[in-house]
Amino acid sequence: MVGDHLGKVTGQVIVPENIGGGGGTLALGRLARSEADGTTVALASTSNLSIHPTLLKDRIQYQTLRDLAPITQISLVPNLLVVNPERIKARTVQELIDHLKANPEKITFGSSGVGTTQHLAGELFMQRTGTKMTHVAYKGSSQMMPDLIAGQIDLAFDNAPLLWPHIKSGKLIALGTATAERLTVAPELPAIAETVPGFKAVAWHGFLAPVKTPKALVDAYAKTINEFMQRPETQKRFDELGVLPMHTSPEAFAKLIADEAAQWSKVIETAGVKPE
Repeated sequence: MVGDHLGKVTGQVIVPENIGGGGGTLALGRLARSEADGTTVALASTSNLSIHPTLLKDRIQYQTLRDLAPITQISLVPNLLVVNPERIKARTVQELIDHLKANPEKITFGSSGVGTTQHLAGELFMQRTGTKMTHVAYKGSSQMMPDLIAGQIDLAFDNAPLLWPHIKSGKLIALGTATAERLTVAPELPAIAETVPGFKAVAWHGFLAPVKTPKALVDAYAKTINEFMQRPETQKRFDELGVLPMHTSPEAFAKLIADEAAQWSKVIETAGVKPE
């Protein structure tokens, strides 16, 4: 969507190239080595930008704010805390905390993989609440979800768009959102932070360029992309996808990346998380 818009505005052909491998780290390594002339930008995520530099360290070929120039954040994907209603009888975050403290390491939480925001959300939750659970890593949410619904695991943090259908059907119970505040689309669902102050574990996406890209070009990209993100039709499409549309300055996006990197670095080091 953004590429099509940029093409119309600039009159140039924008070619999206999906570069797999390393959870997006190969793509950002290539971006860091690209010419800083404004012809190459990349769309990246929380994991690529604020988690992998700590988790993968010497395995990746870039450091985010050293080698890349943030342009703008375009989305925020809320994570929700959900439980299997047959396995966990808690219906509030506090009841879950009490249950976990009464059953240390007996409760399992699933994730879409080691080092994902879903995994680290569980680690952060344990660190902030003084509880202990057993982590079960899957190769993606599509593999985890059937086991969660069937009761093979007890609970999980995962992206809201994937969870809403199962919550609405009653197969899963949502206890809270991992956003800093309640979601406008589900105001009845408490934020976990209302019980665990400061708790936030979300996914997000944004555009970046090579670090030496002239600021005038970075600002021009930000202006064009942000104008597109504020269009009603764009916001409507993002709402349909269950994703919150965002539009920020390069400076605000850089601060988000740095703040998230500081949080997840501490979580990773405290929990002793190792890459697979």
